[in-house]
Amino acid sequence: MAESKNGNGKPKTELLDELEKGPWPSFVKEIKSACAGSDSPKDLLGQLELSYQEKKGHWKHGGLVGVLGYGGGVIGRYSDVPEQFPKVAHFHTIRVNQPAGWFYTSEALRTVCDIWEKRGSGLTNMHGSTGDLVLLGTTTDQLEPAFQELARAGFDLGGSGSDMRTPSCCVGMARCEWACYDTMKICYDLTMDYQDELHRPAFPYKFKIKAAGCPNDCVASIARADLSIIGTWKDDIQQDDAEVAKYAAAGVNIQRDVCGLCPTRCMEWDGKKLTISNAECTRCMHCINVMPKALRPGKERGAAILIGSKAPIVQGALLSSVLVPFIPAAELMETIKELLSRLWEFWDEYGKARERIGELIQRIGMPAFLDGIGLEPAPEMVSAPRDNPFIFFQPAQGGDK
Repeated sequence: MAESKNGNGKPKTELLDELEKGPWPSFVKEIKSACAGSDSPKDLLGQLELSYQEKKGHWKHGGLVGVLGYGGGVIGRYSDVPEQFPKVAHFHTIRVNQPAGWFYTSEALRTVCDIWEKRGSGLTNMHGSTGDLVLLGTTTDQLEPAFQELARAGFDLGGSGSDMRTPSCCVGMARCEWACYDTMKICYDLTMDYQDELHRPAFPYKFKIKAAGCPNDCVASIARADLSIIGTWKDDIQQDDAEVAKYAAAGVNIQRDVCGLCPTRCMEWDGKKLTISNAECTRCMHCINVMPKALRPGKERGAAILIGSKAPIVQGALLSSVLVPFIPAAELMETIKELLSRLWEFWDEYGKARERIGELIQRIGMPAFLDGIGLEPAPEMVSAPRDNPFIFFQPAQGGDK
């Protein structure tokens, strides 16, 4: 099927044009704007339009393609209709390791864009779901020169394939008053300490680490990370009764909007005084989000470690399960490194090819997994009360009856 073009040399994109309509941002509009500086976006539009017409993807996985010394960081991609769209016959993606918290200077962004306009299509994705700065579309012969120029500018590649993916985090203490530990420091330290695991695939499948400073989990680690580091606190919520009264005077319906929406109903409002049963609090942050001047996280801060979330791959989507309920902030990095060594050793030994660690836990069960990594079970690991009354605890051999 020969592509048809408009008078300006761009391919006709009647179906893609529909995606430009409406008030939301459009990737089609952005690709069209990139056509002025490069020919590959034109062929990209043409191939994508063909895919929409035929309801069939026209990308082939590139197999093994990359840069010297690295086994990851590049996603090879080839067109299966190169004779129609020669400018995207090769259209490889480079993942660039993002700075912690996604803080860039304008000079750094200009540097990356200049390199990519010279060595690739000029198209970027700020950012991929893993967190990386994604550079979309270049040819095989431009991979190594692009990598070398990025390295000279102070950038490194991120992870891809069966390795530790690029750690990512929320802005944490840099901008957020709720952060219970320094997410950016943890993210940077993990990235630097695990360079080999990041760049040389050796795992059964991908392993993502995401750091969230508080239970609001702005990086959605509980849904996307194999290891979630979620800030929390161990003591009572800090409460300012005078500020609570101000919220009530300003018209906030504390009974309905705070107490009534608390998942454990651990709060009571008598019209004058807010009472919190902190022993029943699950640290969901709802009350703090509604009344930020009156309530704050406790002072004994740290993080909970969760394991096993992912999007659907071999099996359906999974949310993380609690692995370690609380680690003080000062002990966080040391504990995570010790925990990772146990997790990776067990997963390397018993994980199947392309099986995420959460799927391994689902297959063998959490008790066997905890036994395998030498971790004691904790009540916080229970996701829901048991619903079978005919299961009884058996006493240990020789134990108390």
